[in-house]
Amino acid sequence: MFRKLKLRPILSWILAIYLIGGVVLYFLQKKLIFHPEPLSADYTFKYDIPFEEMRIRLNDKATLSAVLFKADAPKGMVVYFHGNARNISKYASKAKHFIDHGYSVLMMDYPGYGKSTGPLTEAAIYANALEMYRVARKFFPPDSILLYGRSLGTGVAAQLATVRDCKRLVLEAPYYNMTDMAMRMAPIYPYGYMLEYKFPTDEYLPKVTAPIVIIHGTDDHTIPLTSGKKLERFLKPGDKFIPIPGADHNNLDNYPAYGKALDIALQ
Repeated sequence: MFRKLKLRPILSWILAIYLIGGVVLYFLQKKLIFHPEPLSADYTFKYDIPFEEMRIRLNDKATLSAVLFKADAPKGMVVYFHGNARNISKYASKAKHFIDHGYSVLMMDYPGYGKSTGPLTEAAIYANALEMYRVARKFFPPDSILLYGRSLGTGVAAQLATVRDCKRLVLEAPYYNMTDMAMRMAPIYPYGYMLEYKFPTDEYLPKVTAPIVIIHGTDDHTIPLTSGKKLERFLKPGDKFIPIPGADHNNLDNYPAYGKALDIALQ
């Protein structure tokens, strides 16, 4: 009896710590997932590649900011959805890969990133991605449009590929879903009920009819290869999963195997 009485306060403290931790994770989830760097509306983009800045007024409270990087006599367009940090400027150098393969590149910022404004919700991100597809369709037919997602953007690109046709869906360093990522941080909470941001790539890929190419570094410490590899079971005959041996999350460009993977993805 004495031992039971002694255990009760310990168990109560453990339960209290567990509940407090869950509450903290719930309210901090946006800060843990998204790391935007806003830019003033009058900020001037400067890039070595020919480009056109786009500002699309969505409604009274939201503006979508995007940059179109222009290839000479392009054979198509890559609609690129970037990772969770900073803004377009961090990823602009990626455009050269696509331009070298003959594609112009349309790159948007999520709400709160760069010059984009509006609520940072999963639904808003998907809606903005659809707006980018509409812009791309003004230039090219679906069979000349590639949807390309990197890191956070892989779930965005995958969702768009379920509702719009494209030449190919390319996912660079993808995650299985956001719950899978959260489980890496603290695998003791019911994230399926806690997360406002799901980005369920695993639910989208089975619905994608376009060819799919997945590229993932084998030493990725941000989104482990194991998370991306779980998506392999949803690939169709002819789809490809291309590991980049030794590559981490942010240094894929340093590996010749990455260039060869892009040759396949950007055919």
